[in-house]
Amino acid sequence: MTTFVLVHGAWYGSWAWDGVTPLLHEAGVRTVTPTLTLEGDAGLGTHVQEVLAALDDVAARDDVVLVGHSYAGLVVRQAADQRPGLVSHLIMIDGWAGGDGESLFSLAPDAFVTAISRSARTSADGRHVPAPQPERFGVTDPEQARLLAQRLRPQPLRTFTEATRLSGAVNQIPGTAIYCRPVTFPFDQFGKAVGYRTLPLDGPHDAMSTHPKEVAQLLLDVHASQVTGEKAGH
Repeated sequence: MTTFVLVHGAWYGSWAWDGVTPLLHEAGVRTVTPTLTLEGDAGLGTHVQEVLAALDDVAARDDVVLVGHSYAGLVVRQAADQRPGLVSHLIMIDGWAGGDGESLFSLAPDAFVTAISRSARTSADGRHVPAPQPERFGVTDPEQARLLAQRLRPQPLRTFTEATRLSGAVNQIPGTAIYCRPVTFPFDQFGKAVGYRTLPLDGPHDAMSTHPKEVAQLLLDVHASQVTGEKAGH
């Protein structure tokens, strides 16, 4: 059976996939949606360990597709690098990605780094980044934005500054970089730089909330094409 391990991005929780998972289930796909810790001094390494726990739980019996949104692009690539035999395909949705030693801050433009750092200084402990307004993620429906704003949580600053540690094993796993249009950051270029096929999705950065049907269908299509390609290669 195929299992999609769906990893949410910064400021979100596993609930980010609530609109997508029922559609995947209807297609006969199992889903696992780990929640990344946002309390304390959690960093990229913390989140990698949480994803590894999810992978170890399902990969022994399932075909695993590992999906990361936005910040989680870094998380899923490092997790897959540590479990290259357990993941059949990596998919990023508007995902940050780079090589060994890269962090989100090293990949992001200076203006983004400055804004995030300044925002963290307004938090009580100086180590968490308050959640941006949902409109920044492309959520324009007022009611949807209001509900989303109630659920977003501060993100540990360390998750943006901690460097990725990669052995190179992840480069042997097929990958696809889905990038949302209109483009906010060069997520297509991040994908190309790590050797992934790139595919557009017409929708905002938080497409899981605003366009769950399109996201689910594209995930299914990407996986189906990967399986077909593998069979053709045998």
